[in-house]
Amino acid sequence: MSWTSRTESSAPVDATGGAGRSPTWWAGIDAARGLALIGLMSVQFLPVHDPRTQAPTWTNLLFPEASAALFTLLAGVGLALGSGGRFPHEGRWLAADRAGVAARAVLIAVVGLGIGALMPEDAPADNILIYCGLYFVLAIPFLHLSATALFVCAAVFWMVGPVLMQALTDVLPAHSSSHLSWADVVEEPGGTVSQLLVTGTYPALSYMTCLLVGLGVGRVHLRDTGIQVRLLAVGAGLVVLARTADTFGPYAFGGHGRVLTTSGTGADELGEVLVKGSDSLPTGTARWLAVSTPPTDTVWAIAAGLGVALLVLGSFMLVSRKSSGAWLLRLSAMGAMALSLYTAHLVALSCEGGYDLPVIGFILHLGAAVLFAVGWPRALGEGPLERVLSAGEEATRRTVLHWHRRFHRT
Repeated sequence: MSWTSRTESSAPVDATGGAGRSPTWWAGIDAARGLALIGLMSVQFLPVHDPRTQAPTWTNLLFPEASAALFTLLAGVGLALGSGGRFPHEGRWLAADRAGVAARAVLIAVVGLGIGALMPEDAPADNILIYCGLYFVLAIPFLHLSATALFVCAAVFWMVGPVLMQALTDVLPAHSSSHLSWADVVEEPGGTVSQLLVTGTYPALSYMTCLLVGLGVGRVHLRDTGIQVRLLAVGAGLVVLARTADTFGPYAFGGHGRVLTTSGTGADELGEVLVKGSDSLPTGTARWLAVSTPPTDTVWAIAAGLGVALLVLGSFMLVSRKSSGAWLLRLSAMGAMALSLYTAHLVALSCEGGYDLPVIGFILHLGAAVLFAVGWPRALGEGPLERVLSAGEEATRRTVLHWHRRFHRT
């Protein structure tokens, strides 16, 4: 999740690679984040399966994997732009960046755990904030890398992550709460780590692929039209590859029938996973890794979600060059306040209202988000939680730079 860092303004231009914030250039990135926010909100309200046929709805086909992948991709883009853009920071600037990202991660996790304490156990809402805190912590060692190195690391996570998840699911402690809070961290630290890394809704071993790709994207010349077209091409290629592999890949290894004979899975369970997906990656056989139904977190499910995320980002950046229509401005306004809007959305969901009328509830939440996103900046500027995060990160960075200068003087 991005909530774009403004820390580049405190570094010299030559250190940031000229990654200063331009309203026109950032409109596409903010609009993409706004669309991802709408996707996450829709999944928590709108049904993902038809109650009569149990077939996946358009909500399930479009949003579960892609919206989270897009949020995470943009988190990586924001981290890259805040740590030097095309020219990654070094020395004291890199140390300050890493400390600032750590501070941001802690603040986001604090907000997420606080919301978890408000959530009823049966609330049909997934809180991505706590996972994002972990994503940022895991990103710290990668902040100095070039785009090429980051894409290589992302490819390693893409291939190895699902295998590790399948191998570790039955070994790591199980979690007892679907909404992590401070109490869970204290009472079940092992289960909390297991959930954040492997068994949860947005496991880090899966989504680090998207984060590292985002970091790599933020290290290239994003303002260039050719780069934006390449994002479209790569995104489309990943989607086609994932869907082709999903259609034909299993038959190269004996078909889905081999899953029945090697894992002890029943035909009904297999059919349900192939149609609806699974809450966590099945562990009965490695052949499950060939399934791409979201949110299964297999190689092909990750590729499909990442492909859609790249398509959206490339499209919005291209559109923002030629258009500044009201729809784009509203999406950009929502994206610029994603943390505040998403937090308010989760707090409202904790009151358990609107679940009986999902479409009306979604429209009300979306309408309130648009009105708040458009009205708040006109009156008060930066979003409330974005301001807290920016202040905390900036204070941490300045402290590190101050002590670094002081240490070297002595």
